Amino acid sequence: MEEKLAYIEGAEQPLAMHPKKFALWLFIVSVVMIFASMTSAYIVRMSEGNWLEFELPDIFWYTSIVIILSSISLHWAYLSAKKDSLDQLRIALLVTAILGVTFLIGQWYSWVALVDQDVYFVGNPAGSFLYVFTGLHAIHLISGVIFLIIVLISSLRFKIHSQNMAQMEMCTTYWHFLGGLWLYLFMFLLLNH
Repeated sequence: MEEKLAYIEGAEQPLAMHPKKFALWLFIVSVVMIFASMTSAYIVRMSEGNWLEFELPDIFWYTSIVIILSSISLHWAYLSAKKDSLDQLRIALLVTAILGVTFLIGQWYSWVALVDQDVYFVGNPAGSFLYVFTGLHAIHLISGVIFLIIVLISSLRFKIHSQNMAQMEMCTTYWHFLGGLWLYLFMFLLLNH
């Protein structure tokens, strides 16, 4: 009888994850699959020839720095929330949102720079891929900025603190993912352009 009790007491607990965090991870995996398939299609199409050669806009370097700075400021927000430094949390979230909008403005100017080089969405597939990559990433970044604003509002209502971190953790995960995705796309385009 003692053996049965010992076995029951030692039973493994099922892995549990917050349902919204699980949904976020499923979404992230689907976005990774979309961009992986698009970068694969880029390589296949590039090897077929008839590929327009053009310079990537210099502003991509600046937007890359902005996205890195925004990840640093969001990490500051995350650490502030864990320490219950609510004023710092709010400042860091606001800085991150401003940097996110700055990145989006930079993406707009990168499209302007492409048009100045006579690279359009319609025409050669090289330009089309670039517009799709940056446009799709921008759409996801807009959703990230909206998420940041929601978390900022929650922090103003004292709903984000060391005892309630789920929303902050999800926002941080998503934002860092978007930053990493941009850096991947930029490096991919630099190496395969």
